[in-house]
Amino acid sequence: MGRLDRKIALVTGGASVPGLGSATAIRFAEEGAVVYLTDRDADGAEKVAADIRAKGGQAIAMSHDVTVEAQWDAVFSKIMADHKRLDVLVNNAGVAILGPLEAVTTDDWHRQLDINLNSVFYGSQRAVAAMRQVGEGGSIINISSVVGIAGVSGCTSYAAAKGAVRIMSKTIAMETAKDQIRVNTVHPGMILTNMQGGAAVDNAENYDATLALVPMGYMGDPLDIANMNLFLASDESRYCTGAEFVVDGGMMAH
Repeated sequence: MGRLDRKIALVTGGASVPGLGSATAIRFAEEGAVVYLTDRDADGAEKVAADIRAKGGQAIAMSHDVTVEAQWDAVFSKIMADHKRLDVLVNNAGVAILGPLEAVTTDDWHRQLDINLNSVFYGSQRAVAAMRQVGEGGSIINISSVVGIAGVSGCTSYAAAKGAVRIMSKTIAMETAKDQIRVNTVHPGMILTNMQGGAAVDNAENYDATLALVPMGYMGDPLDIANMNLFLASDESRYCTGAEFVVDGGMMAH
């Protein structure tokens, strides 16, 4: 019996491989969840979903721009029509546009807030409504970052969005605890994903210095985040809400 048997899960930003969303979707399916995997890259999402199905899991890919509210409505309409419930939402979709303060353009600022923060609001709002409708609780997992807790050079707009996700999630958790809806944030450190590779190029002058702050001395694997998400999605975390879970090789221990 899997840890997520009979649970219906939605994971956004699931097309990138290696990536946190794809690793989470794969891990959830391995543990028995029906996974809806969404991304603006519909072909990439379908490839991940097809790989899951080929291994005996259940996965449905959908095209989804998380900055468009109408597309959130379409995704939720599909899930509720298919299963009449949603048990887990992982707001994972994100983008990192890094650089020193003076290099951040207004467009960069708004794009990061739109993808990294506004989308989490859209998804959380709809997930709460769907979970309340069913009345059996649920788990919302919002992916933040270590820069949502502590300052890191070259991350002004990224940190603004991720820090806002952290405190917004705590507030939603306070509002929904009576409904047995758990809302938590996961804060990855330096994880070996496609996005992290891009960050190494965009923010090269700070990259080596940041890696040197990892006491364990190496970058984490997407599976490390997927396993934390699995814990939060499962009933094992039934008494956890409004909390932040840091997976960073010790960076925040400084």
